[in-house]
Amino acid sequence: AQLEPVPSTSTYAQYRVMKLAKEHVTVTLDGQGADETLGGYHYFFGYFFKQLLLRGQWGRLTSEMRHYHDLHGSTYGFRSMAFFMLPAALRSRSRVMEKGYIDKDYQCAQAAGAGDITEQLYGSGSMRDALLDHFEYKLEHLLKWEDRSSMRFSIEARVPFLDHRLVERTIPLSDEHFIHKGMTKSILREAMKDIVPEPIRVRRDKVGFETPEAEWFRTPLFHTYIMDMIGSTRFASRGTVDVEQVRKMYDAHLQRRSDNSREIWKLIHLEKWYQHFVD
Repeated sequence: AQLEPVPSTSTYAQYRVMKLAKEHVTVTLDGQGADETLGGYHYFFGYFFKQLLLRGQWGRLTSEMRHYHDLHGSTYGFRSMAFFMLPAALRSRSRVMEKGYIDKDYQCAQAAGAGDITEQLYGSGSMRDALLDHFEYKLEHLLKWEDRSSMRFSIEARVPFLDHRLVERTIPLSDEHFIHKGMTKSILREAMKDIVPEPIRVRRDKVGFETPEAEWFRTPLFHTYIMDMIGSTRFASRGTVDVEQVRKMYDAHLQRRSDNSREIWKLIHLEKWYQHFVD
């Protein structure tokens, strides 16, 4: 249905939802776009903190950082800010290096073509720029995956948060309508007061449409499948990954030293894509 590798099993889960929906309805409503229009992803804190720092708004920066730490007990927003402050070349390099398993020669070959898209997306200088850049460079593939999965079953998937009137109204709003006192989607939360239950309205964690893939990849069935894939001549011949590092990454996942399920899935699906469309 997708004709390309996808970065997580959530895309497949969405595909299955559309298949099930076909038995009951012809139109679905989806919340896609709310994070992009209202700064819902937690790394938007990094863009926000960066903006306050560059503008010299020290008091507000200190206040927002304190609220963030008190509410979330996390350093993710601070690390995101540090990452977004890096020069473009270092940002691209650090993203590659954190994976650890990408073949060094392949890295060098791809470095020359490292995209302006990545630099634009991670280099946004303000919250508003970040929102616009997400519309331009990130949202489209989410909508494409949804459209292909829904159309596979003749389902019309509608996305109310992307109604052009709503988008045109929200994007120009001031920053506190997006992030305020350590909370994302501030204006939406205010609008939903007394409409949705409070535990939902003020929920602080950010969870995507996820599957239990971390546990799936520790089951005997997947263990056999993944080890056979890693040990295959075809997998090693691709020239894109360091097979030994992949083994170590998977072993760390099996031993629960880390959750590498997202990376493991990427390798599985990319290999299946190679076999189906290239080999």
